[in-house]
Amino acid sequence: MIVLGMGGMVGHDPAAALVVDGEVVAAAEEERFLREKHAKGKQAEQAAAFCLRHAGLRPRDVQVVAIPYAPVSLLGPARWHYALRHWYAPDRAFAAIFNGNRRFRRNVRRVFAALERLGIEPRAIRFVPVPHHLAHASSAYHVSGYRDAAILSVDGVGEYCTTWFGVGEGGDIRALKEFYAPDSLGGCYGAITEYLGFEMLDGEFKVMGMAPYGDPRRVDASPLIRWNERGFRVNTRLVNCVGWRRYKRPLRGGSEGIGTFFSPKLVELWGPPRDGDEIDEPYVHIAAAVQKQLEDILLALTRHYLGGHIARTRRLCYAGGVALNVKANQRLIQAFGPDFELFVQPAASDAGSALGAATFAAHQLGDTIRPMQHAYLGPEYSAQEIEAALQRRGIRYERCDSITEVASELLAHGEVVAWFQGRMEFGPRALGNRSILGNPAVRGIADRINAQIKYRERWRPFCPSLLDTIAPDVLQTRHPSPYMTFTFDVAEHWKARIPEVVHADGTARPQIVTPQSNPRYYELLKKFEARTGIGVLLNTSLNRRGEPMVCSPDDALNMFYGSDLQYLALGDFLVRK
Repeated sequence: MIVLGMGGMVGHDPAAALVVDGEVVAAAEEERFLREKHAKGKQAEQAAAFCLRHAGLRPRDVQVVAIPYAPVSLLGPARWHYALRHWYAPDRAFAAIFNGNRRFRRNVRRVFAALERLGIEPRAIRFVPVPHHLAHASSAYHVSGYRDAAILSVDGVGEYCTTWFGVGEGGDIRALKEFYAPDSLGGCYGAITEYLGFEMLDGEFKVMGMAPYGDPRRVDASPLIRWNERGFRVNTRLVNCVGWRRYKRPLRGGSEGIGTFFSPKLVELWGPPRDGDEIDEPYVHIAAAVQKQLEDILLALTRHYLGGHIARTRRLCYAGGVALNVKANQRLIQAFGPDFELFVQPAASDAGSALGAATFAAHQLGDTIRPMQHAYLGPEYSAQEIEAALQRRGIRYERCDSITEVASELLAHGEVVAWFQGRMEFGPRALGNRSILGNPAVRGIADRINAQIKYRERWRPFCPSLLDTIAPDVLQTRHPSPYMTFTFDVAEHWKARIPEVVHADGTARPQIVTPQSNPRYYELLKKFEARTGIGVLLNTSLNRRGEPMVCSPDDALNMFYGSDLQYLALGDFLVRK
């Protein structure tokens, strides 16, 4: 069965994924091709075209198209809950009851138009709408390799659902409990992201990075959410609000700006919203308090609804945008014991819902989904294509007999190297194919990358890629971590050796590299270890602030010449400034 998943159905992060006879053969985000971060309002046309090209398929070969968005019945609780909680905004409430599937119909029209532009005739394929959180659940469970596991999905909102608990048994998924908008943990965290001066659906990881610099005891976050282990209710007088309740951020000149997802009452409670990268007080404490609240609620709900299933299976599969909150993930791992395994879909956000829709549809139609072995599912460029790009632009370069030998020597001497190799990663994390690399033992290298190359906030952490042979010693755990989806406490005897990848709270968000997962990157790490005694590299994504991760050789060259990078390893070719 050839199944194409088209994701990003709520206006951001469109992506495509291709599943052929149960195997995930390709997946990519549209933003990487358009060079527009999050590709808001777009369909995953170029991503889908890439997936088909990579598999050697023609548009007419596609048998099934699945999307992560489905109609919601009026007979269920979702639309009624939404209407009752939006009593103060009658237009929203009445729309939920009388026209509650308007977004689904709009999404279908847009997907069908995109399919026709791709050369796929909608009437010639089987079209499968998958409920949004069921797609998230499938994106984690069906590719995890686990036969039986608890499943968790948490994001801002899908159709109406925001938080979903379920189980996977023998390949089938069963829901246990759902919560509906505006009661959304992801939505609340996103609203505070806006309050702290970042863009919702983009800056949440920045809030997570701020949190260790603050003291959660100095801010009372309890007015935001009333909760216990059975459920939660968001205070829409403060956050997750619509219409007249929204705070209008002033524009220059004093005119009223665009509405936010927090209210003027939150400003009365905590003071003016943060404005500018250099302002810390009291906002770092707000970030710390909101982060702790999210962790506490997630842990309590998971124990209540999934504790028995976790005790039996010792496995939890997790997706949705909130699954990228690596600090909360660490709390989950710590809570359920040393033999517990948490699998987080590396493309956990809405981009990954394309994969989830495709895998769910394929399973429903009889395919057995194969485990996901890696996240290198995007485009790859041959040596001929790379050299042609260099020659077309008249760039001087050298072809290396061993690019890992050259790069490891540069890194050992404290140089920063842009590393462009193999297939592009699916998801927000650079995993050694579209990366900027540095020596984690060189003091100040993280600040240098932030200030001169990435142009991003000074307190943003950098992550380590480390050899599987030393990971248990560095991280004090044998828990798998191939995708940078968790943090762990760094062992005391390693903190002084790799200071540039240890965050303010003593943790790191690691990628454990094996010879099977990425042979060339593993080779680089081994040669770096031979030179320095440290099998760890600082790894951050190959992009600048506000831009998507690079996709093509031309993207890498544009970024290289638009920053203070001095060395770029493109396949076997090295470019020096």
